[in-house]
Amino acid sequence: MKYQVQSGWLSGVRRVPSPHCNSRPDDAEVDLLVIHCISLPPGQYGGSYIDEFFLGHLDIDAHPYFSEIATMQVSAHFLIDRNGRVTQYVPLNERAWHAGQSTFCGRENCNDFSIGIELEGLDTDVYTPAQYDALAEVTCAIMEAYPAIDRSRITGHSDIAPERKLDPGPGFDWDLYHKKLDRLQRDGAAE
Repeated sequence: MKYQVQSGWLSGVRRVPSPHCNSRPDDAEVDLLVIHCISLPPGQYGGSYIDEFFLGHLDIDAHPYFSEIATMQVSAHFLIDRNGRVTQYVPLNERAWHAGQSTFCGRENCNDFSIGIELEGLDTDVYTPAQYDALAEVTCAIMEAYPAIDRSRITGHSDIAPERKLDPGPGFDWDLYHKKLDRLQRDGAAE
């Protein structure tokens, strides 16, 4: 396996610790993986704006849109950029602030029991092969560290906050993602 979870951090990835996190409730079992998308400014890829946003250092003078979001305190556990580079912002044993008002299987406040992965993109765009490869690898490592997460407990932001969110959107190929995940799990079981 390419990645492993050690003390809440994924090995072999870029680490940019965000202050936008806190402790999970004592009784929270991590059993949900939520896939999101983000680009800053919307529709533009690359650069450091997502890091700056998750760190609370977004320069509102850099783009007009930033004045709308600069005061928000948001984070995710991971970002996978268009080239497949993985950045981790929050250790997995901590609560990242990615889901907002959300419900999954009758349980509210999904941040309490979920891991959030952002894909650099728009909910109306398609994702890159490198992103699917990295997402499948990261997912396998998460599922190994958190066995309560199985395929039925991997969802999109749109599914836990349908009135507010559309991501990862119609451009996300769930079938391709599942095939890559199945292949990695099958290859890992054969080792």
